Order: sequence, then structure tokens, then C-alpha cells
Amino acid sequence: MSDRQHQNSGTTDVREALRFDVEALEQYMTAHVESFRGPLEASQFKGGQSNPTYLLDSQSGKYVLRRKPPGRLLKSAHAVDREFRVISALYAADFPVPRPYVLCEDEAVIGTSFFIMEFVDGRIFWDLDLPELETQERTAIYDNVNATIAQLHNFDANALGLADYGKRGNYFERQISRWAGQYRASETATIESMNALIDWLPQNIPEDDSSSIVHGDFRLDNLILHPENPEVVAVLDWELSTIGHPLADFTYHLMAWQMPKIGIGSTGLLDKDLGKLGIPGEKDYTARYCERTGRDDGIPDRGFYSAFNFFRLAAILQGIAGRVRDGTAASAHASDAEQGVGPLADAGWRFASKA
Repeated sequence: MSDRQHQNSGTTDVREALRFDVEALEQYMTAHVESFRGPLEASQFKGGQSNPTYLLDSQSGKYVLRRKPPGRLLKSAHAVDREFRVISALYAADFPVPRPYVLCEDEAVIGTSFFIMEFVDGRIFWDLDLPELETQERTAIYDNVNATIAQLHNFDANALGLADYGKRGNYFERQISRWAGQYRASETATIESMNALIDWLPQNIPEDDSSSIVHGDFRLDNLILHPENPEVVAVLDWELSTIGHPLADFTYHLMAWQMPKIGIGSTGLLDKDLGKLGIPGEKDYTARYCERTGRDDGIPDRGFYSAFNFFRLAAILQGIAGRVRDGTAASAHASDAEQGVGPLADAGWRFASKA
């Protein structure tokens, strides 16, 4: 098992700052979760940086709890109510998400709002080259991941009852403004390439103004694969989902093929021998997505999308660094985030300069 796989897999004792009254939660679940039976025990998942996520063990089975972190939070961040809503709609549409059980917005129960969903058994891979698998299974997994994000973008938000889940149109203008604002609110050092991107991006937005349901953080380690088959059985972590631009979502996913070594997280697929691994190259992977979503002209303005996504990820990591500063970070490894902001911004500016 690689260091990254080991670091993020499984559970650990609940961190001191993120503990809650388990007995109060057990009483709440007895009243609100169908067929639940205590006693209840809670542990914390190692992976994840934003909304603390817990494994709940009980006599009636395993559950997962997602909650807002305690403490001072950025406006609009950690919206567990939105996560619960989109998961509920997608579960009803037979999209691979965990079954949602209940949303609790009464902060008196455990200190913050939360929701409970089913525990989905399966495999989570933190290394993008899937070193423990055979070539044929790698190929099949990446094809199924591709089909899953295409299925998401092909949904009609109105038909799913999500017409008002986000604003339509001007997605990039709004996103750039949002993440620039959150970056400024969490800023801990001056990064010239980040400042350059904040100026450049609003002036270079493509004309394509498509909209769809978007996940916002669609990557391999946010997916649960079937225990034995190369099949996505659950997509996790919907905190950043909205009605947005499908190409923003897909090209963010494509960062797996572009990510330079930044000292944290996965090393990505850049410079890997993909043919030997059985993993499609970025061009072939993109073509398959375009076939599945009816994009006959491929993805023009590729440089803008890459610059935008590196900027956005840098802003997200800066937000994590801000939570470390404020003492509200959810992961024990959150303090590593700040060192990735500068290299990500630099990579984004290289794409912008070439575009």
C-alpha cells in the first residue's frame, strides 16, 4: 500500500476539536432513521479536508455522518443541506450515490447541522495509476469513471427537481468572483501568479455558456468502486455541487493528467507510461467523454479551462490553510495544504500565458 493510500484509508479516533455527543446522536437516530438500533459508536474517516465525515457503527449496521465543522466558517461554505438535497435527487434517479437517510439542521443535537447516509462498501483509490491492479482492470475502471461523469452531465436538472439548485448562465464569471473572494478571505501570503490569474480569467471567458448539474470535485478518490468489479458504486463529497458548466467540471477532472508535483496529494498521471498502465491518455479520454455527451466539436479554449481549474484548486487549498489558521480544519493533514497553493497558481498562469 502506498503512503497516500495508507494515509487516507480507513478511520481513526475522532479528533478532539471534532468530537460530539454520541449519545445525543443515538437518540436522534432512534427517532429519525428507519430501522436504526443502537448502541452507537463513532470514528472519523482519515480522508477529506472540508466537512468532517464519520463512520457510525450500530447494531442495525453502518452509517456515514457528514457535518459542518464547528467554529467560524466562510459564508456559503460547508452547505451540508445542499449536499443532502442533491444526493437525494440523484439517488432517486438511480445515479450512484449513497442512500440519504436524514438531514438535521438543529445545531442543538451535535453542535452543527449534519446529515446521515448509508455506508457503501467498496474500494477507494488514492493513487491515480492504480498500482495494485492489473492493466485490464485499470482500463475498465477509467472507462466507467468517464461514463459516470458523462451520465451526471447528461441529466436534466429540471426533471430531477433541481431547477433552482444553482444559477444558470455566467458560471465562470460567478465562480471566479466567488473563489477570488474566498481566496482573499483566507490569504496568508502574497502569490503573484494567483493575483495575475484573478485579473486574467474574467477577461478571457469562453462564449460557450452550457449548464448542467456539476459535482465540483470529481476525482478518483471521491468515488467508491465495487469491491470486485470495475464499477463506480458511489460518488462522494457533493459540497461544491451546483448548476454549473459541464466543461468546468470535466476539465477539473482532467487535472489528473496535468497535475505537477506540488508536494501534497497524488502525483497524478503526468509523465506516467499510460499505455503500459492501460490508462487512456488525456486526448482519448476527452474524446470518449465528448462522444457520451454529444460534443461534436470537442473542447475549444482548453487553455482557459486549465487556468481556471488550477486557480480554483489553489483557492480551495488556500481556504483549507485559512481553516488551519482559524483552528477549524477537518483533517489531520490539512496543514500541508498551504504549500500547494503557489505551485498550483504557477501552473494555472502557465496555461493562461500560453492561451
